[in-house]
Amino acid sequence: MDWQDEGYVLSVARFGESDAILDVLTRGHGRHGGLVKGGLSKSRRAGLQPGNRVAVSWQARLSDHLGRYEVEPLRAHASLALDSGPALAGLSAATQMAALCLPDREIHPAVHDAFGVLMAALTGDDPVLGAAIFVKWETGLLQDLGFGLDLGRCALTGSMDDLAFVSPRTGRAVTRGAAAPYAGRLLALPPFLLGNQTGRPTAGDLADGFRLTRHFLMQSVLEPHGRIMPQARDYYADLMTR
Repeated sequence: MDWQDEGYVLSVARFGESDAILDVLTRGHGRHGGLVKGGLSKSRRAGLQPGNRVAVSWQARLSDHLGRYEVEPLRAHASLALDSGPALAGLSAATQMAALCLPDREIHPAVHDAFGVLMAALTGDDPVLGAAIFVKWETGLLQDLGFGLDLGRCALTGSMDDLAFVSPRTGRAVTRGAAAPYAGRLLALPPFLLGNQTGRPTAGDLADGFRLTRHFLMQSVLEPHGRIMPQARDYYADLMTR
């Protein structure tokens, strides 16, 4: 069994003296692990950091074996983030969320493609934009895993205008007026998730976004499997909403 693909390093685990087990989010083969001989050597370590884009060639005798990777670094997002606290925090949060939420070897090309957009945003010059795209990436992750939010129209009135809240039970949007009697029990819907925000998202907008996606990721993806939210994700959300 063998294949070639490109993807993003999600985690690197030591195996023996200098080998590594690499978890990679690939486009055509999903989140997939493999052994890299000498992966922790000084000459190779920097190219295999979480967040980096790599070309991989995987070989194994049987498809369900761990297999072995040959890896070629393509873009070192990790080194691009070294001088920015928000970028490093976002990169760590994104890679850990992808590793924790995506089933092993289940193909999700849309999540992979959006992850590339996220890596570019996180290592760019605008940390606020990076945080907003992180929240949007999490909504896409929920969608691709079958738990998408319905933010197109109000669950109570059918209106597409003035959507301001989301039901924590159903994930459906609610208008400001219809939500009035229940607002204390609903989750705020930040304008940037609807694409109708003309200015930059405020810290409050980002906080609402992080809170919204956290709720549904916990409820639908993590808690059913006995998992908890990575500390790196909560740290990044706190850092960007202070």
